[in-house]
Amino acid sequence: MNTQTLIHNGTLIDGNGGTPILNAAVLVEGNVIKAVGSANAVRQAVNGPIDEINANGGAILPGLIDTHVHVMLEGVNIARDMQAPFSLKFYRAIQHLRRTLDAGITSVRDAGGADLGVKQAVETGLIVGPRMQISISALSITGGHADGWMRSGNAFNLFSPYPGFPDPIVDGVDAVRQRVREVLRAGADVIKICATGGVLSPTDHPEFIQFSPEELDVIVREARYRRGIKVMAHAQGCEGIKQAVRAGIHSIEHGIYLDDEAIDLMIERGTFLVPTLLAPLSVLEQGEKGGMPEYGIRKAAETIEIHSDSIARAYKAGVKIAMGTDAGVMPHGTNLRELGLMCAVGMSPMQAIVATTKTAAECLGWQNRVGTLEAGKLADIVIARGDPLKDIRSLENTANIALVMKDGVVVKG
Repeated sequence: MNTQTLIHNGTLIDGNGGTPILNAAVLVEGNVIKAVGSANAVRQAVNGPIDEINANGGAILPGLIDTHVHVMLEGVNIARDMQAPFSLKFYRAIQHLRRTLDAGITSVRDAGGADLGVKQAVETGLIVGPRMQISISALSITGGHADGWMRSGNAFNLFSPYPGFPDPIVDGVDAVRQRVREVLRAGADVIKICATGGVLSPTDHPEFIQFSPEELDVIVREARYRRGIKVMAHAQGCEGIKQAVRAGIHSIEHGIYLDDEAIDLMIERGTFLVPTLLAPLSVLEQGEKGGMPEYGIRKAAETIEIHSDSIARAYKAGVKIAMGTDAGVMPHGTNLRELGLMCAVGMSPMQAIVATTKTAAECLGWQNRVGTLEAGKLADIVIARGDPLKDIRSLENTANIALVMKDGVVVKG
């Protein structure tokens, strides 16, 4: 019989958005939650040897989820990164993954950069990190968001192809079909595409439309043929967003320029929106420290206000919002700054927590495994000092993340 672990003396915020339970407890057996609720009720489910963890009056939360990270990247510094040896990014990623976990994030969706070896290194325990979904290559047209070619004739690509990492630049229906198949063959859990231009691409703009409707259609269909693989789209400009939603894209990443038609389409199709409000803000912050390209700083400054306004209107209209940060643009481990920004556009602290737990799990298709504290789900559990419902920004300080349990194992605290 597995030793059971009883987490007690805390306030339960289970991820479903309901009223918190005071003096609550969670009982874990192996890597699964066995019982959740009031301390008295949960203690009755104890059977056999038991370890106890005292939450010391803190908040007991599900493991948090970031649906948009880049674990192979941290900051954009062209001079630094052009000189870095190829393998160095893999060693840096070990720290990125550790800091993400220390922030209370036990599951992530990598939006481009991490290959199957990185995911397997975590799964087999070679390195410590959150549970991962990977997209490997973020597909883009020539001159699109993932194309680092500059008008000097030089190129600075955040991620260049190598064995197990297909070339992200692709054009035309037939070529796109083959490239999606290659990315799936390489082990992708989700397909990532760039449906519009972006802030950190040198020769386009967030409002530029990129893949054609025909290319989008074949991308979505090829993914679905593989047991319903979903497609996530970097999509910032309004027309590109609408084109992606009509094609059946599962989640819109960033959503900077939204109009009422785009919002209505997302509600009608059940499309998830991953705001990454922290991304353009972080570009400006990193720009002040030097190294960030001028074109990125300029475009980020253009988008800050309209981005917040778009997300506020989408939230009020009822679009499904899942927390994602674009971590890698900003330092890993600072991800939970996003929750405060979500509250600044109108969400309540509880709604922001649901966005990074239950709704984020639904976006990843993992709602039966993680995202809420319920019997039968994996034991991903966080204890936070203080009350995040009174001060959501308290979660930004990783010192307030007192304990992190992933898959029934305490990995911090």
